[in-house]
Amino acid sequence: MKTLETVQTQGRFFQHLQYKNEYTEESKECIILTAAQLMDKKTSENRPGMLLGKIQSGKTRTFIGVMGLAYDNGFDAVIILTQGTNALVKQTYARLEEEFAEQIAEDKLRVYDIMSMPERLRKYELSQKLAFIVKKETHNLDRLREALVDQYPSLSNKKILFIDDEADFASVAYEYKREQNITKMRVIASKINELRSRLQESAFLQVTATPYSLYLQPEDMTIHEGKVFEPIRPSFTELVPVHDQYIGGDMYFEKSQIDGHLASYLYHEVDEKELQVMKKMDGRRVKMDKLLTQKNIANIRRAIVNFIVGSCIRRWQQRQLGTKQQKYSFIIHTERGKNAHAWQGELIRSFEDLLMEGANEETDVFQTLVQQSYQDLIRSVKTLNKAPAPSYLQVYQEVKLALEEEYIVSSIVNSEKDVNEMLDYSGQLHLRAPMNIFIGGQILDRGVTIHNLIGFFYGRNPKSFQQDTVLQHSRMYGARLLEDLAVTRFYTTQRIYSIMERIHEFDAGLRHAFERGGHECGVVFIQKDLNSTILPCSPNKILLSSLTMLKPHKRLLPVGFQTGYKTHIQKTVRYIDRLIENEVKNALYHEEGAYLIPVEKAKEMITFVHKTFEMEEGREFNQDEYHSVLDYLSTEAKSGAYVWLITRTRREIQRFKKDGTFENSPDTPGKGKGELAIARRQAKDHPALIMLRQEGKKEHGWRGAEFWWPVVVAQSETTPTVFAKKNDKISKTAAK
Repeated sequence: MKTLETVQTQGRFFQHLQYKNEYTEESKECIILTAAQLMDKKTSENRPGMLLGKIQSGKTRTFIGVMGLAYDNGFDAVIILTQGTNALVKQTYARLEEEFAEQIAEDKLRVYDIMSMPERLRKYELSQKLAFIVKKETHNLDRLREALVDQYPSLSNKKILFIDDEADFASVAYEYKREQNITKMRVIASKINELRSRLQESAFLQVTATPYSLYLQPEDMTIHEGKVFEPIRPSFTELVPVHDQYIGGDMYFEKSQIDGHLASYLYHEVDEKELQVMKKMDGRRVKMDKLLTQKNIANIRRAIVNFIVGSCIRRWQQRQLGTKQQKYSFIIHTERGKNAHAWQGELIRSFEDLLMEGANEETDVFQTLVQQSYQDLIRSVKTLNKAPAPSYLQVYQEVKLALEEEYIVSSIVNSEKDVNEMLDYSGQLHLRAPMNIFIGGQILDRGVTIHNLIGFFYGRNPKSFQQDTVLQHSRMYGARLLEDLAVTRFYTTQRIYSIMERIHEFDAGLRHAFERGGHECGVVFIQKDLNSTILPCSPNKILLSSLTMLKPHKRLLPVGFQTGYKTHIQKTVRYIDRLIENEVKNALYHEEGAYLIPVEKAKEMITFVHKTFEMEEGREFNQDEYHSVLDYLSTEAKSGAYVWLITRTRREIQRFKKDGTFENSPDTPGKGKGELAIARRQAKDHPALIMLRQEGKKEHGWRGAEFWWPVVVAQSETTPTVFAKKNDKISKTAAK
């Protein structure tokens, strides 16, 4: 059995990489363990080794380290399966040429793009270590098979390692054909499988940040112990260590909830109507000579000015510190269509022209825009002590100079031709000027590296969201200096932000399970069917926009609402008062101010609370979801379907927090005495429902009507669960 001690780590390939990359002990251990298990365990495309990292967290650097160890330990060739774009092939090729430059110069290694190999390789070339870069595309795989089996049959007798980069993107093993009612292997996976059957000895490693299609795919569509699907699991999983400069979803969706934290300034909400403006040219909606003042494009205007001002702040700081002034980038990704991109390109260029004109003339409108942007960005800049904070006048002069000297370049990137023309020598998007705006669609999210990204305007708004795709769209993740993060802003609608927040929670929950080894036990996926019965369901039938991740002590509460008018809801509120009073009086059991009541009564409270709320755009309070979650959590307990009820009255919470965002913490921890602390202590076998009676005063942003605010708290003994809200399309599929 191969172990850390028995793997040859002193070979020329790995030693050179280690010297070049200065691997940390944690990274080195991950690389060696991965290589050891590839050599020790039987792997295939159905039972692959798995290298699991976060988006833009150093996965490529890690698998190249595994390549080096593989070459030093008897592997003759490595086949890297890349996502299906020429840009990615070029980027991967450039990266391998750079990392293995010494071995290539000494004729120890040859790197080939499978589609542009020399006509006839000589024995001398075939005797070296080989690396083939292959797009996950049928013609590329046909060419690979031809090379390995027909043209150079000696290669089929060599020891070969397959590395499937971004494995979730095109290589999931099975797909469901509804019209045939069968599950069959995908074309790409089938071709890889057929090719590997022709090889004498091979290993298979998949590298991804979004592994759910691999871990959660059901095998034979069977249910384990009544509710957990048996997934197709990798043979082993190694987690890529996260480096200290990594910025991920926890920054955008967790730390952002902390008042005054740098992260709390990152997100800017975009009105849904503004995305419609971005779709196509409409002279009735957009007056090109009024772009700097028009209200219905306020957020895209703010995003552009923030990007310019943010870049100027950073470049000023770098100059003050005597360091190299960097170039910065901003992405607009709202549509897939080229017509939309052309319109957005015209819009951005018109913004540039008007801003340049305003800078030259120093108009009041221009000065106001720069001042508003400065006030927005300087709040987060001042949360750090790492770099000096410039004054408004200093920034104003920087912005004026940037516009007058044409520091800004906007480019449309919506085809492989565009990307290839814009790549630098290393296969990364070339930053032509100090400030670069990229307008495009899916081509921008397929692994192409974009340096120094400090602005992301995102509006891809499909009816359903796929987890893997949405996470790959998250270009704001990756290695980021905190000083750059301080001037970074993320623009999207509340609906999209909420969905991305759920996806992050799902991602974090599953990664935590992997870290603890919990993925060996499966993850519970549940859903209500057409008969309102909660049943297990297949992960591949879940829409990510309908997910709720349940875990011990998870809170579930409506956020972002206004109450109905007092005359409309007063009667309903009085009914809830009587209902709660009655349940407290007749509780099955009570302890520490918590009352055990039937789940049906808790659901009734939710039903009537729902009648008193008006949700803001992009926010939702789905009573069916709350009912189903309470049903599931309460029936998890062996002692019956009950819920702990905890109530508080005469609360006077503000509708908005100091930073202008909606209040999301009506429940107080209270150092052990608050209702949330009590709920978490009592919620062991049964969930808790906290009901908070608010005064709803007008001076606090409400309508002067009293109301109840519910908070559901999952019990500590619950199994990590993904609950999918009822969806007609899904339910019909499940019913079949």
